[in-house]
Amino acid sequence: MLRIKKISEVLGKHVYTSDGDYFGQIEEVSLVDNKIEGWRIKVGPGLMGVLGGARGVIIPHQFVKAIGDVFLINKGSLPSRDESLNMPAEGVGASADELM
Repeated sequence: MLRIKKISEVLGKHVYTSDGDYFGQIEEVSLVDNKIEGWRIKVGPGLMGVLGGARGVIIPHQFVKAIGDVFLINKGSLPSRDESLNMPAEGVGASADELM
């Protein structure tokens, strides 16, 4: 179980995939009934092309593997280059632009 003392401590932290690739920075947290539902991540400039130009994505909390000095997310939660960029794959976080 991931334990966080204060949400403010994780905002701005860098996010890496389970393969060690830089993904972005934590921008916001989504809470439902005092529980973390997901994380809005501002993606790095190199990934905007892969995500169809989206500036950020929402990753469900279940795909976060570790929280410490950095966030570690499951690489399987991200769309691959082969998937359609217009529709998120099942189990993949929706683009932050789609939710706004």
